[in-house]
Order: sequence, then C-alpha cells, then structure tokens
Amino acid sequence: MPNNRSIRIAALVSTLAALVLSSCKSDKGGDRGREAAGVTYTVQVIEPKRATVYESYPATLRGKLDVEIRPQVGGPITQLAVDEGDRVRKGQTLFVLDQVQYREAVTAAEAAVEVASSAVATARLTAENNRQLAHENIIGDYTLQTAENKLASAEAGLAQAKAQLTSAQKQLSYTRIVSPTDGVVGNIPYRVGSLVSPTNPQPLTIVSDISEMFAHFSVTERQVLGFSHSGQNIKEALESLPELRLQLLDGTTYEHSGKVQTVSGILDPVTGTLNVRVLFPNPDGKLISGSTGNVVIPNTIDEAIEVPQLATFQLQHNTYIYTVDTDGKARATQIEVLPRHDGKNYIVTAGLKKGDKVVIDGAVTLRDGMPVEYTAKEGQ
Repeated sequence: MPNNRSIRIAALVSTLAALVLSSCKSDKGGDRGREAAGVTYTVQVIEPKRATVYESYPATLRGKLDVEIRPQVGGPITQLAVDEGDRVRKGQTLFVLDQVQYREAVTAAEAAVEVASSAVATARLTAENNRQLAHENIIGDYTLQTAENKLASAEAGLAQAKAQLTSAQKQLSYTRIVSPTDGVVGNIPYRVGSLVSPTNPQPLTIVSDISEMFAHFSVTERQVLGFSHSGQNIKEALESLPELRLQLLDGTTYEHSGKVQTVSGILDPVTGTLNVRVLFPNPDGKLISGSTGNVVIPNTIDEAIEVPQLATFQLQHNTYIYTVDTDGKARATQIEVLPRHDGKNYIVTAGLKKGDKVVIDGAVTLRDGMPVEYTAKEGQ
C-alpha cells in the first residue's frame, strides 16, 4: 500500500504536467489568435529620394589674428596697462618696461651726435680754407687732400653717431609695448617687477582679433570625396559647400554661418587628413579663441534610402529591419546606416533597394518568417 509521501510526489508530478500542457496550448492558441485576428502592419515601399545629411567635425576656434606679444628688449616690467580679457585697440599700450638705462643710452647718443657735428663743422672750415689757399698756390695738393679726408671722416663719424642715436631711440620705444591689432587680451603670466626679455619661453600675453573666428578641423580624403561632384578637386569640393554651421559645447547652434576659407594642399601622412579652416563672423564676441565646438557640414545625397529609426532593431551590434518577401512573410534584413542622422530617420547605405517593402511598426512584435497583413504607408 503506497505511503503518504509517494502519494504527495505523484500529485505534484501530475500538477506540473498539467501546467506545462496548459502553457503549450495557450502559446499555440496565442499565435493562432494573432494570425486569426489579422493584425495589420504599415509597410513602406522603398523609393530613393534626395536627402540632406549632416556631418559633424570637432573643431578648435582661433581668432582671426592671435598675436603673441613678446618684448624686443629686456628689463623689469614697471607698468601693466591692461588686464586679462580687456578689449584693446591697435597701438594701445599694454606693458611698460624699465626705461632708465635706455633713456641714458639716448642721452649718450645725443651727446655723441653733438660732438660729431662739431667735428664736422671744424673739418669743413679747415677744408674750405685749404681750398682757397690751394687756389692761390700757397699750399700743395697733399695738404688740401688731407683736409678733405678729415672732413669726410668727420662726416662719417656724424652719420655713425646719428645711427646710434636712432638705435637708442628705437630701443627706448621698445620699452613701451603696444598692441599690434584690435582684439582681446589673453592670459598675462607676468606681473609688475617681473624681469622679461626676448628669450622668455612664454609671451607676455596674446592679443586675439576675434571680430571674426577661424574654426580649424580635419577631414579624411574619403570624406571630402563624399562631398565632391564630378570634375571637382578637393579644394573646389569644400569651397563649393553651402554655408556651414557651428555647434557649440552646450549643444546650441551658433547663429552665424561660416564659409570655408582654406584647405591644406597636402594630406598628412600620419593622420591621413586634410586641415580645413572655416571663417565665422563674431560681431558680439560670443566665440572665444581657444574654445572648441563642432563644424556641421551638410551633404546632399541624390538617391538616398531613408527609413524610420523606430522601424529598426539592434542585434549583436548590427542593425536590422523587417521586410516583406514575395510570399508575404516578414524577413529580418540586416542594413547598414550612416552614423549621423536627424534623430528620427536613418540613411541606409546597404541592405535595401528600390521597391523593397519595409515594415515600419513591427520591430517589436514581428518575428522572422511570420505572415504579414499590411497596408501601404500613406503617400507610398
């Protein structure tokens, strides 16, 4: 006679079997129910059309002129006439160096000019007198020529003294360092009392003309060829692009558009890229030299295949979309898309062709091989 434990085990096994059978019937009934219910999906027939995609390239912004301010003479700084971030005009004083020794040099040079001028005057009087005496045959040619030579020597000494004076005055002028352009003052690593010279590794500051800004970025040869049209070289391809946009670090788009100014003529053998420079107006000074952003380049594709992102799904890092075959069944089709998109649609580069039928609302519910009842998307 079976004991209680055996009875309990038998009851448990029977219950599990019943649950499994019920589950299987339920699943089969669900599939049949879906097919029987005639769920209708929306299908889009692929028709290539003209589309514009946008490529984004990291860029560094530089002022139209970024001028390093370096001293041309040495000495301690006695005055800082500006501060970091100040807007300055061309010719405005930025720094003043100690002028004492340079003023003394000017004074000494001026005295030397006076001495040389006196020597010239004396030599001229002697020469003129000897010419008269020689004319009267009182002195010989040797004496006359000697006087003429002394005059020439004195005049040369005067010219040398004047050159030294000019040099000393120029050296003195270099102690007042002025801005070579309109712009904004950058970082100032030196302060009053700092000893500076032309050999300092750091400039006194950098003055940036930011009325216009250059965005510097790099593109590969393949990317440039994607922009080009028949018969265009690389430079022509980039310069023929429409006005470009600049995306700032906060994600906003700069209000002014830019235009390609220059393209390097030689491909960098290390990076395989070309350097491109785009000019953006900066009337309000919103752009700062040294900052970064992204240059956005529009690229028009004549025969583009565009599908909604919601119609696709990912599997093992690959992108798929359901198409409908000639038997009316769903087929998971692998596609390749451009990395850049508008947030709603993908541009398909491989996997689809004109006339293919893609299911735009079945990415979640469809399975490969499932019969599909569908209607064409409006406008197809």
